[in-house]
Amino acid sequence: MFKTLREDLSMVFERDPAAGNRWDVLFLYPGLHAVWCYRVAHFLWQKGFRFLPKMISFLARFITGIEIHPGARIGKRFFIDHGAGVVIGETAEIGNDVTVYQGVVLGGVSLKKEKRHPTVGDNVVIGAGGIVLGPVRIGNGCKIGAGSVVVTDIPPFTTAVGIPAKPAGHHDLSTNVDLNHHLVPDPVKQALERLEKRVAYMEAHLSNPTPYLTIMKDTRTQQLESSGS
Repeated sequence: MFKTLREDLSMVFERDPAAGNRWDVLFLYPGLHAVWCYRVAHFLWQKGFRFLPKMISFLARFITGIEIHPGARIGKRFFIDHGAGVVIGETAEIGNDVTVYQGVVLGGVSLKKEKRHPTVGDNVVIGAGGIVLGPVRIGNGCKIGAGSVVVTDIPPFTTAVGIPAKPAGHHDLSTNVDLNHHLVPDPVKQALERLEKRVAYMEAHLSNPTPYLTIMKDTRTQQLESSGS
């Protein structure tokens, strides 16, 4: 556990250029405090305790504004930047080297005591306000755009944006974590550009229909000759 806590501390300097020195991070980073409180609460949860881990989670939420259920499973080097309003449900599973921003919710959509929260792979970035609902799976290396709502599985190394979130492109992961989560494709713009090209193509053919009519005439002639023979 202590090795994991040290990794959590070192990871802040890797992913936040605003991090000053260790004292700043130790005392002034609510995301780190929330993760550390979760680590302790989760350890007790696994030992069969219930009230005490929930009390730790409650106090952490009161102090940091971040709510992580002690039953959630979170991997190494989990980074919460800013963190206000982050909510992670009981059956959520998060891999290693995941980064989330303020307002992110990993929520459930079922009242049954079952797997009802998301599973997030390794090296995933979820932008500010991103909401993932239900037992969906987000593959390794995915980027979820800010303000997106994910309700279906997202394949690995895919950028997803929108409400509901749709795959908007694939990418290669050259580094463990890519914080350029603002550089995401715009699927609506791409669809409009394809439509504009299609309309321009059709207008060009309508303005000069001779080649098209010639092709139709030749095709009709061949059909008649075939039927006559």
